[in-house]
Amino acid sequence: MRALTGGMLLLAAIVAPTVVQAQAAVEPVAVAPAALHAATPEIDAIFTKWMAENHVPGMVYGLVSGGNLVLVKGLGVQDLTTRRPVTPDSLFRIASMTKAFTALSILSLRDKGLLALDDPAEKYVPEMRGWTYPTTDSPKITVGDLLHHVGGFVTDDPWGDRQQVLPQEDFTKLLAAGVPFTRAPEMSYEYSNLGFAILGRVIANVTGAPYTDYVGKTLLGPLGMTASGFDVFAHPQDKRAIGYRWENDAWALEPTMKDGAFNAMGGLEVSATDYAKWVGFVLSAWPPRDGADTGPVRRATVRQVAQGLNFQSVNHRPGSSGGAACPGALAYGMGWRVVQDCEFGLTMNHGGGFPGYGSHVLLLPEFGVGLFALTNRTYSGPSPATWDTAALLLAKGLVKRPAVPVSSDLAAFYGLTRTVWAQGGVAPLAGKVAMNFAMDRTEANWSKALAEAKAKAGTCDTAAPIVPGGALTGAFTWVCSSGTVHGELLLAPTRPVTVQALRFAVEGKD
Repeated sequence: MRALTGGMLLLAAIVAPTVVQAQAAVEPVAVAPAALHAATPEIDAIFTKWMAENHVPGMVYGLVSGGNLVLVKGLGVQDLTTRRPVTPDSLFRIASMTKAFTALSILSLRDKGLLALDDPAEKYVPEMRGWTYPTTDSPKITVGDLLHHVGGFVTDDPWGDRQQVLPQEDFTKLLAAGVPFTRAPEMSYEYSNLGFAILGRVIANVTGAPYTDYVGKTLLGPLGMTASGFDVFAHPQDKRAIGYRWENDAWALEPTMKDGAFNAMGGLEVSATDYAKWVGFVLSAWPPRDGADTGPVRRATVRQVAQGLNFQSVNHRPGSSGGAACPGALAYGMGWRVVQDCEFGLTMNHGGGFPGYGSHVLLLPEFGVGLFALTNRTYSGPSPATWDTAALLLAKGLVKRPAVPVSSDLAAFYGLTRTVWAQGGVAPLAGKVAMNFAMDRTEANWSKALAEAKAKAGTCDTAAPIVPGGALTGAFTWVCSSGTVHGELLLAPTRPVTVQALRFAVEGKD
């Protein structure tokens, strides 16, 4: 521990062992309907402008809050022949946003003890057993490697998109022949549709049934996504948004691709009404809490999809709001791009690019809010409009991060912190500090350091609340006559709970 240096007073203590109080979960605040209604014209304008600039025939966007689809709007047309307008029930291929369903299906099999993420993928896909790896010391690709796109495969957009129609027997032949690597596995992140297609084969071989059956029984059915599925020719054709590409200053029809061996990487077709149920379910995993866990997959398992690997990169927000936003840290999770954002905190997003379709989803778990947009133009990913809408909601105060509750232990020790400051000594902490406290500084020197800090700060208003960083740590700021005190209280992982560190940084007035 350090002594008073540069205005910092560090009081460290380790005391004998109170029982840790569980931190109560605070549900995110739902978006207020009246305020959202007032902002809807501006949201419409964001998506309408983006749609026009990108030559998109039709689009639907949605906002989920409190587990409900609180705003949904269809723009443009499903198809250019009949000019049917887009509705919340129009069906769109969501392309790579399918990967999140595949990833959670894999995790559900893990939960059932039917596979392990550290298992070599060849354990479940025998055609991989004869593969030649790029080096003799290359690790064999694991199931987890495929989830995180670290299998050593080359990025395969747009080749992978056109493999959607590949028959299963042809996929078996492709795997049996082996594939070239761009690098050894586990050396770097590189997005791979092939990898997720292999995960689809893992699911099929483990369950003894088609991939689509397991996703339907495990996720789509329990969530009530009755209009969604992979066999697009079996869906009501008058509900389908027909896919187009923009070339030579005109729209051209894209061929409708049937369900095939690469469906696990991008074959799902959904309506906005259905997709909102998925978004609501994923968001419902936050915050961790007591109570019944009634979803098709455990909440703790859903939260795992946000765990990215350490192949991180700098992320710049798309859209007009991105230029002024601070860069975020990006890592690929399991079917999600996970970004730590300085304003939104944890964010999960993913795009979907496909012949005839483009889509984007953005989840703000700490706010309990999800946004998505689905379009029927090739690779027209609406991420800029989606992120700009999130920025608008934040600027207008329509989305708010819930306050972290102060645990009873933290509140009690913060009261003692005020007493320590008022009395100018650590006697109020007697019997309540961890073993390092007395070893780091004598009681006489604590009194001396406190006296110096109080002299520099002047008279302080200590009524300000503590801002918790968790159940056992918090920060506080006191405004004083001659400066400001920035403090931190850190409790020890002991029972009973004790103080391991108490810090006061005194900032004098200029």
